[in-house]
Amino acid sequence: QVQFVESGGGLVQPGGSLRLSCAVSGISGSAFRISNMGWYRQAPGNQRELVAIITTSGNINYVDSVKGRFTISRDNVQNTVSLQMNTLKPEDTAIYYCNSASARWTWGQGTQVTVSS
Repeated sequence: QVQFVESGGGLVQPGGSLRLSCAVSGISGSAFRISNMGWYRQAPGNQRELVAIITTSGNINYVDSVKGRFTISRDNVQNTVSLQMNTLKPEDTAIYYCNSASARWTWGQGTQVTVSS
């Protein structure tokens, strides 16, 4: 069973930075390498949204609201996915999750990001 452990969240002031990490277990290295991966977020009262995708070949896409501020990356040796978040805004406040780009596996607990002065 694939499991996700997200970490790196916290409380940060507007304009600050955080780096999120997602450790993926229960999957072989070869299966991870052929999986397009994504970071998602869910703010209170909102639906979960996909904010960044990284494909098996390294192609990357972002939702418009985070373009130029967030950077997704993956490590196919460690089976991890990371999200560098810069110039954070209050509207980035949410619980952040990782999953495949098609969200086909059970969700992890996520990591809370709060942007507030």
